Amino acid sequence: MARKRILITGAAGFLGSHLCDRFIKEDFHVIAMDNLITGDLRNIEHLFPLENFEFYNHDVSKFVHVSGELDYILHFASPASPIDYLKIPIQTLKVGSLGIHNLLGLAKDKKARILIASTSEVYGDPNVNPQPEEYWGNVNPVGPRGVYDEAKRFQEAITMAYHTFHGLETRIVRIFNTYGPRMRLNDGRVLPAFIGQAIRGEDLTVFGDGSQTRAFCYVDDLIEGIYRLLFSDYAYPVNIGNPDEITIREFGEEIIKLTGTKQQLITKPLPTDDPKQRRPDITKAKELLGWEPKVSRAEGLKITYDYFKSLPQDLIEKIEHKDFSTYNK
Repeated sequence: MARKRILITGAAGFLGSHLCDRFIKEDFHVIAMDNLITGDLRNIEHLFPLENFEFYNHDVSKFVHVSGELDYILHFASPASPIDYLKIPIQTLKVGSLGIHNLLGLAKDKKARILIASTSEVYGDPNVNPQPEEYWGNVNPVGPRGVYDEAKRFQEAITMAYHTFHGLETRIVRIFNTYGPRMRLNDGRVLPAFIGQAIRGEDLTVFGDGSQTRAFCYVDDLIEGIYRLLFSDYAYPVNIGNPDEITIREFGEEIIKLTGTKQQLITKPLPTDDPKQRRPDITKAKELLGWEPKVSRAEGLKITYDYFKSLPQDLIEKIEHKDFSTYNK
């Protein structure tokens, strides 16, 4: 029997590369696509020799063509960290509007099921904790984070429109803070930022008073949840994340203990519209998918720290300054 064919966008990124691994393991033919603005070919180069893996350097905000049959599409192409989407706001909006429109059209043409990566950012700075899927959010559309938050909200809206109007098979995952190997040390998210600072011997930067909360899900758990959602019969958004909530200050102290650093926590002003609370209500994931996280934060952090320590010194020391000027059009 011929292998099922799946297109994964954002394939060279943190989550996209782990999804490539999972679907190769499940004996799919994986078509990987990434324009490498924030992705890194090193994340997927181990797959290049495989006959059931192919890679295309392409921007999905432009027309997307895939030859032959296509069974599934996973849309994970998007800048996902504040440093990136504040540098390339227009590209962020384009991949969440033009990009998703192109891929929904492709899914309709190929009669493929499509799963899109949404995010807990659709909830904005929430007035409800934990956040259930029925909560509509508290988002500032014209604030600095609006380019990412509203791109994801639009993605959900147009995906549901294709589902209801065209009968397209769609799935929507709302991803909460996720971590693990292949994260970029300098992407601005709290976990790699803390570990990167600890490894470099710098003080750990806490924004605000550190009382804001996050809930961290290890990447293997997240990938399992996404896999189950893709093959479920549920078309509406589902939260996938770990409900084990912790304050940023407490989390910084955990990183100091883990890394054995002698540095201190230092504070800086809280960025505009930074969410005060993040904790997923995963009732739906438990009931619909039989899913809940398995990896404890202590176990996942140890694996992630060992990964970062294994990186070449120049990658640990280097702060990435990519030239995004040609993309802000």
